Amino acid sequence: MTVKALGYIGLGSKDPGAWLRFGVDMLGMMPARAIPGEGWGAAVDGRVPGVARDGTVFLKMDDRQWRIAVHPTDGSRELLYLGLELDDHISLERCAVLLQDEGYAVRHARPEEARSRAVTGLFFCEDPSGNVLEFFYGPTTDYNFASPVPGQRFVAGHLGLGHVNLFLDRQAACFDFYTRLLGFKLSDYIRYGEEAALQFLRCNPRHHSLAMLDFGVGNVLQHLMVEMETIDDVGKALDRAKRLGFPVVSALGRHRNDGTLSFYMRSPGTVDVEIGCEGKILDETWVANEFCEGDVWGHDGLVEAVIQSGENARRHAEPGSE
Repeated sequence: MTVKALGYIGLGSKDPGAWLRFGVDMLGMMPARAIPGEGWGAAVDGRVPGVARDGTVFLKMDDRQWRIAVHPTDGSRELLYLGLELDDHISLERCAVLLQDEGYAVRHARPEEARSRAVTGLFFCEDPSGNVLEFFYGPTTDYNFASPVPGQRFVAGHLGLGHVNLFLDRQAACFDFYTRLLGFKLSDYIRYGEEAALQFLRCNPRHHSLAMLDFGVGNVLQHLMVEMETIDDVGKALDRAKRLGFPVVSALGRHRNDGTLSFYMRSPGTVDVEIGCEGKILDETWVANEFCEGDVWGHDGLVEAVIQSGENARRHAEPGSE
């Protein structure tokens, strides 16, 4: 049993509408053509495309019905869940049994819960750090993606949404959970002192779908990466960020380990979004290795942005913080 992709992500926000504008105008995603769970014949009641009755925003970036959901919350926790894709109902059941046998609590979704994610089968679990995971198979594929940015397309499909970088605790237990139980493989890592290392894990040929580091702040989604097809797409996105006034927190640069050419910007919340292209595609001959420098060139401001993410998380966790 092996997870095949990071299929989708659920975020929480005080203002999902801001995320809709960010996702469409800035990132070039498309509002979902239909709301998961409502059916294709449901009346939209004059609502904004891609927005559910409860205010949840659904964003589409390829043939899948949706990839990013932003739910209305008090904003205290931005990462609500990660959707991990499996092959079929047999893989889903085997995965649930395996996790239960290892002592993890598993809850199978009710039919309406699966429909609300536009998937055929679904169960819920938490990783050792408490991140909510949704294991699923059979996602709805509705095609007809059309970016509001002419000609822009994302690298997604069988490679999944992109990748996430998580600050978490119990990193050793999480590494065991994702690799031994779920089939992720270590692509490479970079040390930060004697005990800490940023680990990059893959579940398909994309260099990594999950990166994780114990930053001493508990569970935080530090950044979400979406990959575009060309360097021109990335450059045009950088132009849009400047024109629309979205804060860029890291200059353009190229990572040493995964080869991605990218820049980072702040989302409507505290999560950073990496916009990149040309990420490495690995095969079975790849050997995990330690690398000693983060970038070939550029990415000025990235280290400071990561540190700021940790400081924001610490302040948020202090008693009396909102």
